[in-house]
Amino acid sequence: MEAVAVAAALGFLLLTAAGGSAGDEAREAAAVRELLARLLGPGPAAAFSVSVERALAAESGLDTYRLSGGGVGARVRVLGSTGVAAAAGLHRYLRDFCGCHVAWSGSQLRLPQPLPAVPEELTEATPNRVFPQINITQMGSWGHFNCSYSCSFLLAPEDPLFPIVGSLFLRELTKEFGTDHIYGADTFNEMKPPSSEPSYLAAATATVYQAMIAVDPDAVWLLQGWLFQHQPEFWGPAQVGAVLGAVPRGRLLVLDLFAESQPVYVRTASFQGQPFIWCMLHNFGGNHGLFGALESVNRGPTAARLFPNSTMVGTGMAPEGIGQNEVVYALMAELGWRKDPVADLGAWVAGFAARRYGVSHGTAEAAWRLLLRSVYNCSGEGCSGHNRSPLVRRPSLQMATAVWYNRSDVLEAWRLLLAATPTLATSPAFCYDLVDVTRQAVQELVSLYYEEARTAYLNTELVPLMRAGGVLAYELLPALDKVLASDSHFLLGSWLERARVAAVSETEARFYEQNSRYQLTLWGPEGNILDYANKQLAGLVADYYAPRWRLFMETLVESLVRGIPFQQHQFDKNAFQLEQTFVLSTRRYPSQPQGDTVDLAKKLFLKYYPRWVAGAL
Repeated sequence: MEAVAVAAALGFLLLTAAGGSAGDEAREAAAVRELLARLLGPGPAAAFSVSVERALAAESGLDTYRLSGGGVGARVRVLGSTGVAAAAGLHRYLRDFCGCHVAWSGSQLRLPQPLPAVPEELTEATPNRVFPQINITQMGSWGHFNCSYSCSFLLAPEDPLFPIVGSLFLRELTKEFGTDHIYGADTFNEMKPPSSEPSYLAAATATVYQAMIAVDPDAVWLLQGWLFQHQPEFWGPAQVGAVLGAVPRGRLLVLDLFAESQPVYVRTASFQGQPFIWCMLHNFGGNHGLFGALESVNRGPTAARLFPNSTMVGTGMAPEGIGQNEVVYALMAELGWRKDPVADLGAWVAGFAARRYGVSHGTAEAAWRLLLRSVYNCSGEGCSGHNRSPLVRRPSLQMATAVWYNRSDVLEAWRLLLAATPTLATSPAFCYDLVDVTRQAVQELVSLYYEEARTAYLNTELVPLMRAGGVLAYELLPALDKVLASDSHFLLGSWLERARVAAVSETEARFYEQNSRYQLTLWGPEGNILDYANKQLAGLVADYYAPRWRLFMETLVESLVRGIPFQQHQFDKNAFQLEQTFVLSTRRYPSQPQGDTVDLAKKLFLKYYPRWVAGAL
């Protein structure tokens, strides 16, 4: 309860000090009116007048409310110096004048009619005095979200309250969880600081560290190095140096998060002497899709250790999602215990396949060698860590389909895995890989049929457009959904069920499920980070990606038939309605696999591989 009390007190401090503008007062009053309407309903709530005026506390400096009015034909007037005070006054009236009761377990809100009059104006002030004038800055928005969801408030590091709040928080944290003396803090991660002045950045960093050591003299600050590469236009040498130099050397431990692709240590002189961990990020959003930079991963840690004056102290993995591309993580886990890179990755990946399936199989190992030289040989700009396949993106006529590998290698690996099924089909790991490579092959085919459909549309060729679009939206995606449904790792039902089981009530379960759907798709009420965490799951393909592609192809056909231009803006609006319908749906999906993986994968292969070989795609 102490932790709750501290949190409540800090929240109160921030609320009361958030500024005295008329806009702030109006927003707080509106919030209390909304609270009143939720409690009583819109009709009864109309009998109350709620307002917020900072001036009410001007004389005493204490949070204050005032009650008046009520009786026949008169509204009850509730005035507060803050929204919190107005809400307290409202509760006082309902409790003492109306005999009502409000609680988590249930409320008794039978109001007398007419509402009782307040005999004489009642003013009450809290006996608790706060630091009322504090220096806070509202940060900018994040991830295309407006300030209803982002725009955090930052307490100025030079404010006397800053070390108090920091130390209170850390004391409660260590009291609850104990400590290993390593504390994560990322003040400006993906947020532009209020000032680019090195003196400000150094002071802000030093203040955070001082708050740590005030509680734990042995504190080590764990800092994500992501901020230095996320906004490189802001974090120049002077700004980076100000942060790294503000903490005693050895007491700041930096995570070089995306080191396999965009290492920061090389352009910061090994973080200017601060220790760092070479991390492989690999995957943003937990996307499905075969990709990785195995050669870079293999050689990266050794290169970092041999860097001039290197301060590397370890290796780490920092993916945003797991459950994909297991070969990448197997290699990275091994490298933490190797002095040198793997000498022959081809031999290593063949051994990986043999261990994975429990038997050495030349055909399967050949498939893995093809994957190694193609999807797992990412370099340069292609290594974004995201699956940007058209399959999982909102369709348009400007979608990128270029990849860093030869698609023929993926299709050939698919053929080789299928050829190995008589021997390996009893291996669960092999069946998982067969589904995953089949899924990847379909992903490649979707890109090719999209290109064909786009070319046909741009050349105003209706029949080829309908043929390519029909295969993509009405044949290929439904077939993919069936293959995915045959393996327990690729089920939307399992994904949603994991969210539901964390709940303690059906209402909460529905809420968690809806948030889980949002994460996979819109990631925000307006598609704010659309398809960032895209997955290829049975049910999601059938009821989200396929309807969107059907709408796109039908819109293109209509455009040609009617002779009107394709309007991307209008299509986006229509697509959003489909996307939102999926998110708000309560349809339940199977959480157990259905169908035979090998049989379904073979049917897909026999239908589409000959077209590929014949050059019909």
